[in-house]
Order: sequence, then C-alpha cells, then structure tokens
Amino acid sequence: MRATQWTLPHTTLDFDSGARVMGIVNITPDSFSDGGRFFDLERAIAHCDQLIADGADILDIGGESTRPGGADVITIDEEIRRTLPVIQAVRAKSKIPISIDTTKAPVAEAALQAGADIINDISGMRFDNAMPSIAAHHRASVILAHVPGPRETMHASYRYDAIANDVWTYLAQQIETALHAGIAPERIAIDPGFGFGKDAQQNLELLRQLPFFIEKDYPVLVGISRKRTVRAQTGPDTESLDHGSSIVHGFAASHGAQLLRVHNVRAAKAALAMQAALHDPSVTPA
Repeated sequence: MRATQWTLPHTTLDFDSGARVMGIVNITPDSFSDGGRFFDLERAIAHCDQLIADGADILDIGGESTRPGGADVITIDEEIRRTLPVIQAVRAKSKIPISIDTTKAPVAEAALQAGADIINDISGMRFDNAMPSIAAHHRASVILAHVPGPRETMHASYRYDAIANDVWTYLAQQIETALHAGIAPERIAIDPGFGFGKDAQQNLELLRQLPFFIEKDYPVLVGISRKRTVRAQTGPDTESLDHGSSIVHGFAASHGAQLLRVHNVRAAKAALAMQAALHDPSVTPA
C-alpha cells in the first residue's frame, strides 16, 4: 500500500498533493556536482536560504562526499565541524525539516542535538552499528538506502538476479534492524540507492520498477539528480543535467515516488507542477 504520509519529530509530511522536494546542501570541497561551491559557511547558509525560498520541503545537509572516483574520507570531528554550524543557523530562523546526510552515528547525534530531524544514511545504517540506537533514542526519522558492499566499492557495478527484488530484500533487512532498535515504522523512508552499486542501465531499470517499491508501505526517495545516469544522456554541463534530472523527477513522481532529492529545487518544483497538471483533467489551458 502506498504511503500517504511520513512522520517527522515535529511535523508530518503528507503526500496527498504530490511528491516533496529535498534540497541538497553539500558542504564539501569535492562534491561531484557543485565542486565545493558551498564549502564556505556563509555561502552554505545562503544556499540553504535560497533552497527554502525556491520551495524546498526538506534540506539535506552533508559534510562528506560520496562521489564516484574516490571521495576523501574525513574524520568524525571534521564532518561535524562542517555541518553543525549550518544546521544551527538554519534551525535558528526556520522550522523546515533538516536531514543530516551521514553514515556516522556521532555525526548524526550531533546534528540531531543541533536541530536536525532526519538521518539520511546511504548505507541503510549498516556502516555504523550504533546508528539505529542513536536514531531511536532521539526519535529521529530515517531514510534507509541500498548500497551493496563496503564503502570502498559502493560505486562498483554489481550483478543482480532480479534488481528490484534484490534491492528490496536488502532494504527489508535494514527495516527490520531499524524496527528492532525501536524506530517507529511511520518514521522510516526507503531509497533504492540510485548510482550505488548500479550502472546506468540498472539505474534506469530500477526507475522503471518504482511502483514495486511504492507498494511497500514506506515513502520512497529518488535521489538521481545530476548523477551519471543522467549525465550519460545529457552531457556534463549543469544546465543540461538539470533538464535531464527534471524529466526523471517528473517520471518518478508520476510513478508514485513521494520524496525527490534534488540540486535544483526550482526546476524540480516546476517539473512537479507540470506533471500534476498533465494528470489533472480539471486543468484547462489559460
């Protein structure tokens, strides 16, 4: 059954009016997408302000890159140093839900204490065994993603017998881990892990099978903005990547995805507005 809402610590997001948009804030010098544009604190805060103004429903703040090709692994202290001031600054002036994009439990805990609401863990809480208990203790909401293998090989292509079933088997195991730790089911969302352990064709096949995941009772996040699967079709310039990403966002929303993790919030919101109009017979030309 398709999830119609997602419970967060201080609010509930409903999806009756369509997918919600999560704006990406990379506070890293080596991001694959924005090349460290927001590594400076003031620029990062200004970027958050702009994403909110553009209509973001959630901010996803991360301090460690997971780009293909060998991103630098940083210390827990450095990751906290990068993300905490931004979270604090946003929370001081806005009630927008904040997600901390991390696989490290101490980073997640520091972020939650500073006002974050969600842990977005690409490993599905598998890289740090303390993550489930931290999430449960703080009553945080969580996004569990599919990333096969260890961090060192998370971008390598894997062979799947049946990709949707294989990905779901992994996610179901991580959901059980979360439930066992005391995380309420209504606080869990899932992410098929586009770009992690999958080549371009596998990512496209997974997108085509989105309805399979939509029927699993948990909100589904699609995070494919500006990734290699899009780049392979559009080329590397940002404008083309955003056009291609917007097509994917409209496709994902039309197939039931509830959460979209995006770089360009304005473009994503425009794509969703157009997608909604196309599916609404009451909309007539002006």
